[in-house]
Amino acid sequence: MGFLTLFLLAVSLAMDCFAVSCSAGALQPDLKPKNVIAFAFSFGFFQALMPLLGWLGGEMVVSYLDRFTNWIAFGILAFIGIKMLVEGIRHNETESKVDMTRLGTVLLLSVATSIDALAVGFSFSMMQQVRLGLALFLIGIVSFGASLAGYYLTRRLRKHLKAHIAEIIGGIILVMLGIKILLGY
Repeated sequence: MGFLTLFLLAVSLAMDCFAVSCSAGALQPDLKPKNVIAFAFSFGFFQALMPLLGWLGGEMVVSYLDRFTNWIAFGILAFIGIKMLVEGIRHNETESKVDMTRLGTVLLLSVATSIDALAVGFSFSMMQQVRLGLALFLIGIVSFGASLAGYYLTRRLRKHLKAHIAEIIGGIILVMLGIKILLGY
């Protein structure tokens, strides 16, 4: 697998990170740079880790997990997205919102968006000529960059939206992303 093919694969895997980071930028535009970097790092790390785990698991586990990965990702993203939608619709300023800086939330989103990368890793284990180190590096770094870009792009656009509208939009994005994963697109 050549560099260009691996790069395009990394970009396609990073689109989920980009979408979720857009939700984070809409929801919490005032995150400190260290929080944004930690968020993006988590996405990049899990996007790179999952193909490695898939490669290690190989063909034996594919037939078992393949039936459930889309449902797991859908469940996590739909849960968080619906929570954001409900909170945005309620529009109660004193009520606590989904906190995109909480470790649990970041880890759930990181795992949910990287489940498709696990399947990519399974396919790597069946290929003869995959430069695994390069693939993992590209997937991680592109996902990190896409996460930063999504957050800062939406953060700039959010200035034109009220907070509860941004939260509703962010929730819709997460639910739609979950549905996309569930349907296999």
